[in-house]
Amino acid sequence: MELHESGGVGETVDAVVQFALQALNCSYAGVALAVRGRPEVPAATDPMVAEIYRWQMTAGTGPLVEVMQGRASLLVRDTATDQRWPEWAAKVRSLGVRSVLDVPLATTASIVGVLGLYSVEPDAFGTDDEAIARILARHASVAVATARNEATMDQAVDARKLVGQAMGILMERYGVDGDRAFAILRRYSQDTNTKLRDVAQQLIDTRRLPR
Repeated sequence: MELHESGGVGETVDAVVQFALQALNCSYAGVALAVRGRPEVPAATDPMVAEIYRWQMTAGTGPLVEVMQGRASLLVRDTATDQRWPEWAAKVRSLGVRSVLDVPLATTASIVGVLGLYSVEPDAFGTDDEAIARILARHASVAVATARNEATMDQAVDARKLVGQAMGILMERYGVDGDRAFAILRRYSQDTNTKLRDVAQQLIDTRRLPR
Protein backbone atom coordinates (compact mmCIF):
# COMPACT_ATOMS: atom_id res chain seq x y z
CA MET A 1 0.00 0.00 0.00
CA GLU A 2 1.28 3.50 -0.79
CA LEU A 3 0.82 4.54 2.83
CA HIS A 4 4.05 2.80 3.75
CA GLU A 5 5.96 4.81 1.14
CA SER A 6 5.05 8.21 2.58
CA GLY A 7 8.02 10.30 3.65
CA GLY A 8 7.00 11.31 7.16
CA VAL A 9 4.19 11.45 9.69
CA GLY A 10 2.54 14.43 7.95
CA GLU A 11 2.60 12.81 4.52
CA THR A 12 1.50 9.48 5.99
CA VAL A 13 -1.64 10.81 7.63
CA ASP A 14 -2.49 12.91 4.57
CA ALA A 15 -2.38 9.70 2.55
CA VAL A 16 -4.57 7.97 5.15
CA VAL A 17 -7.41 10.48 4.93
CA GLN A 18 -7.30 10.51 1.12
CA PHE A 19 -7.55 6.70 1.07
CA ALA A 20 -10.51 6.95 3.44
CA LEU A 21 -12.36 9.34 1.11
CA GLN A 22 -11.76 7.05 -1.86
CA ALA A 23 -12.55 3.74 -0.16
CA LEU A 24 -15.42 4.59 2.18
CA ASN A 25 -18.82 6.25 2.10
CA CYS A 26 -17.70 9.34 4.02
CA SER A 27 -17.99 13.06 3.38
CA TYR A 28 -14.97 14.02 5.47
CA ALA A 29 -12.07 12.25 7.16
CA GLY A 30 -9.34 13.14 9.62
CA VAL A 31 -6.58 11.67 11.75
CA ALA A 32 -5.81 12.60 15.34
CA LEU A 33 -2.50 11.38 16.75
CA ALA A 34 -1.57 10.89 20.39
CA VAL A 35 1.43 13.18 20.90
CA ARG A 36 2.96 13.25 24.39
CA GLY A 37 -0.32 12.08 25.83
CA ARG A 38 -2.49 14.63 24.02
CA PRO A 39 -4.24 14.36 20.65
CA GLU A 40 -3.05 16.52 17.76
CA VAL A 41 -4.72 16.82 14.35
CA PRO A 42 -2.09 16.67 11.59
CA ALA A 43 -4.48 15.84 8.74
CA ALA A 44 -8.12 16.51 7.89
CA THR A 45 -9.99 16.80 4.62
CA ASP A 46 -11.95 19.78 5.96
CA PRO A 47 -11.22 22.32 8.73
CA MET A 48 -14.51 21.24 10.30
CA VAL A 49 -12.96 17.88 11.24
CA ALA A 50 -10.20 19.57 13.24
CA GLU A 51 -12.88 21.69 14.92
CA ILE A 52 -14.82 18.57 15.93
CA TYR A 53 -11.64 17.07 17.36
CA ARG A 54 -10.81 20.25 19.29
CA TRP A 55 -14.26 20.31 20.92
CA GLN A 56 -13.62 16.84 22.30
CA MET A 57 -10.06 17.60 23.42
CA THR A 58 -11.23 20.70 25.29
CA ALA A 59 -14.23 19.02 26.91
CA GLY A 60 -12.45 15.71 27.52
CA THR A 61 -15.45 13.79 26.27
CA GLY A 62 -16.71 12.30 23.01
CA PRO A 63 -16.00 9.28 20.82
CA LEU A 64 -12.46 10.44 19.95
CA VAL A 65 -11.53 10.60 23.64
CA GLU A 66 -13.08 7.19 24.30
CA VAL A 67 -11.26 5.56 21.38
CA MET A 68 -7.95 7.14 22.43
CA GLN A 69 -8.39 5.64 25.89
CA GLY A 70 -9.60 2.22 24.77
CA ARG A 71 -8.93 -0.06 21.82
CA ALA A 72 -12.36 -0.36 20.18
CA SER A 73 -14.01 1.49 17.31
CA LEU A 74 -17.03 3.67 18.02
CA LEU A 75 -19.95 4.23 15.66
CA VAL A 76 -22.49 7.03 15.90
CA ARG A 77 -25.25 6.06 13.52
CA ASP A 78 -27.11 9.36 13.81
CA THR A 79 -26.10 12.45 15.75
CA ALA A 80 -29.78 13.38 15.92
CA THR A 81 -30.63 10.35 18.09
CA ASP A 82 -27.39 9.28 19.80
CA GLN A 83 -27.55 9.98 23.54
CA ARG A 84 -24.01 9.12 24.68
CA TRP A 85 -22.48 12.58 24.20
CA PRO A 86 -25.45 14.95 23.75
CA GLU A 87 -23.53 18.24 23.75
CA TRP A 88 -20.94 16.92 21.28
CA ALA A 89 -23.67 15.39 19.08
CA ALA A 90 -25.55 18.70 18.95
CA LYS A 91 -22.44 20.60 17.89
CA VAL A 92 -21.52 18.04 15.26
CA ARG A 93 -25.10 17.97 13.96
CA SER A 94 -25.01 21.78 13.67
CA LEU A 95 -22.21 21.31 11.12
CA GLY A 96 -24.38 18.99 9.05
CA VAL A 97 -22.69 15.75 10.16
CA ARG A 98 -25.08 12.87 10.90
CA SER A 99 -22.83 9.76 11.03
CA VAL A 100 -19.42 9.30 12.69
CA LEU A 101 -17.08 6.32 12.76
CA ASP A 102 -13.89 6.57 14.88
CA VAL A 103 -11.36 3.74 14.48
CA PRO A 104 -8.19 3.41 16.59
CA LEU A 105 -4.75 3.43 15.02
CA ALA A 106 -3.23 0.87 17.35
CA THR A 107 0.05 -1.02 17.64
CA THR A 108 0.71 -3.94 19.96
CA ALA A 109 2.07 -1.46 22.50
CA SER A 110 -0.38 1.43 22.39
CA ILE A 111 -2.92 3.50 20.49
CA VAL A 112 -1.07 5.96 18.26
CA GLY A 113 -4.13 7.81 17.02
CA VAL A 114 -7.66 7.72 15.65
CA LEU A 115 -9.04 7.68 12.11
CA GLY A 116 -12.30 9.64 12.08
CA LEU A 117 -14.87 9.26 9.30
CA TYR A 118 -17.83 11.65 8.93
CA SER A 119 -20.92 11.59 6.72
CA VAL A 120 -23.71 14.07 6.11
CA GLU A 121 -26.06 11.08 5.80
CA PRO A 122 -27.52 9.24 8.82
CA ASP A 123 -26.53 5.59 9.26
CA ALA A 124 -23.95 5.91 6.50
CA PHE A 125 -21.50 3.31 7.76
CA GLY A 126 -22.38 -0.37 7.52
CA THR A 127 -20.52 -3.53 8.50
CA ASP A 128 -18.45 -3.50 5.31
CA ASP A 129 -17.43 0.11 5.88
CA GLU A 130 -16.30 -0.71 9.41
CA ALA A 131 -14.28 -3.68 8.17
CA ILE A 132 -12.57 -1.60 5.48
CA ALA A 133 -11.91 1.21 7.98
CA ARG A 134 -10.24 -1.24 10.38
CA ILE A 135 -8.04 -2.60 7.58
CA LEU A 136 -7.09 0.93 6.57
CA ALA A 137 -6.41 1.81 10.21
CA ARG A 138 -4.07 -1.17 10.59
CA HIS A 139 -2.06 -0.06 7.57
CA ALA A 140 -2.07 3.51 8.88
CA SER A 141 -0.93 2.39 12.34
CA VAL A 142 2.14 0.67 10.91
CA ALA A 143 2.89 3.62 8.62
CA VAL A 144 2.56 6.20 11.41
CA ALA A 145 4.59 4.12 13.87
CA THR A 146 7.31 3.58 11.25
CA ALA A 147 7.40 7.25 10.32
CA ARG A 148 7.64 8.25 13.98
CA ASN A 149 10.42 5.77 14.60
CA GLU A 150 12.36 7.12 11.62
CA ALA A 151 11.83 10.69 12.83
CA THR A 152 13.08 9.74 16.31
CA MET A 153 16.14 8.09 14.81
CA ASP A 154 16.85 11.17 12.68
CA GLN A 155 16.62 13.36 15.78
CA ALA A 156 19.04 11.09 17.62
CA VAL A 157 21.53 11.29 14.74
CA ASP A 158 21.20 15.09 14.66
CA ALA A 159 21.77 15.25 18.42
CA ARG A 160 24.94 13.15 18.15
CA LYS A 161 26.25 15.42 15.39
CA LEU A 162 25.59 18.54 17.48
CA VAL A 163 27.28 17.08 20.55
CA GLY A 164 30.26 16.03 18.42
CA GLN A 165 30.65 19.54 17.02
CA ALA A 166 30.38 21.08 20.48
CA MET A 167 32.98 18.67 21.85
CA GLY A 168 35.30 19.67 19.01
CA ILE A 169 34.96 23.33 19.97
CA LEU A 170 35.78 22.61 23.62
CA MET A 171 38.72 20.36 22.71
CA GLU A 172 40.22 23.04 20.46
CA ARG A 173 39.59 25.95 22.81
CA TYR A 174 40.65 24.36 26.10
CA GLY A 175 43.03 21.64 24.95
CA VAL A 176 41.01 18.85 26.58
CA ASP A 177 40.41 15.34 25.28
CA GLY A 178 37.08 13.99 24.09
CA ASP A 179 36.11 12.43 27.43
CA ARG A 180 36.73 15.69 29.26
CA ALA A 181 34.85 17.72 26.64
CA PHE A 182 31.82 15.44 26.92
CA ALA A 183 31.97 15.62 30.74
CA ILE A 184 31.88 19.44 30.54
CA LEU A 185 28.81 19.39 28.27
CA ARG A 186 27.05 16.85 30.48
CA ARG A 187 27.77 18.89 33.63
CA TYR A 188 26.34 22.05 32.07
CA SER A 189 23.33 20.07 30.92
CA GLN A 190 22.69 18.79 34.45
CA ASP A 191 23.44 22.09 36.22
CA THR A 192 21.13 24.12 33.98
CA ASN A 193 18.49 21.38 33.56
CA THR A 194 18.89 21.72 29.79
CA LYS A 195 18.90 18.90 27.24
CA LEU A 196 22.39 17.92 26.14
CA ARG A 197 21.60 18.65 22.49
CA ASP A 198 20.38 22.15 23.43
CA VAL A 199 23.57 22.87 25.39
CA ALA A 200 25.57 21.72 22.36
CA GLN A 201 23.47 23.85 19.98
CA GLN A 202 23.96 26.95 22.14
CA LEU A 203 27.71 26.39 22.29
CA ILE A 204 27.86 26.02 18.50
CA ASP A 205 25.71 29.12 17.92
CA THR A 206 27.33 31.45 20.48
CA ARG A 207 30.74 29.81 21.08
CA ARG A 208 29.83 30.08 24.78
CA LEU A 209 28.52 27.63 27.31
CA PRO A 210 25.14 28.51 28.86
CA ARG A 211 25.33 30.45 32.12
